Amino acid sequence: MSSPIELVRLLDDDGTEIGTADKSLVHGDNTPLHLAFSCHLLDGAGRTLVTRRALSKLTWPGVWTNSFCGHPAPGETLEDAVRRRAGVELNLEVTDIRPALPDFRYRAVDASGIVENEICPVFTAVYTGDGVISPNPDEVCDWAWADMGDLEVSVEATPFAFSPWLVRQFAEGVYTGEVFG
Repeated sequence: MSSPIELVRLLDDDGTEIGTADKSLVHGDNTPLHLAFSCHLLDGAGRTLVTRRALSKLTWPGVWTNSFCGHPAPGETLEDAVRRRAGVELNLEVTDIRPALPDFRYRAVDASGIVENEICPVFTAVYTGDGVISPNPDEVCDWAWADMGDLEVSVEATPFAFSPWLVRQFAEGVYTGEVFG
């Protein structure tokens, strides 16, 4: 049985939706601009969840990144997409979804030549469970709860070990501002 087609929302340079495309056909050496999101999950101890992308991922396999990412489906709000992907990737529910970098945008090319080209609002959300998670192995191969300051030091010291979007999110101050003030 084949997997259902996952559509991404294509955007023009101003961020206006101009159509949809099959996600499996979009990411290549000439990836069109499309809508995505990133989420940083926080726990009651003030830590953030970092995940290591599954080795089977098409883009940036095996690198450490923020808690989870995804693409909102056509007609789906970003907040609903955050909730859905938290379930798909981490098998958990999240609360208190807030924008951290609402205007985040990036383009990056991985070692295989695959391009990410996204308008990608960044959110934080809260996990109120016991800190133990059981991620989907097709999405995540490792995870850790990290102190935000320690994570920032690690990202600055070894940016090659992290996703380019996480490196850029730190450079743009993801853990500063109203969300963490």
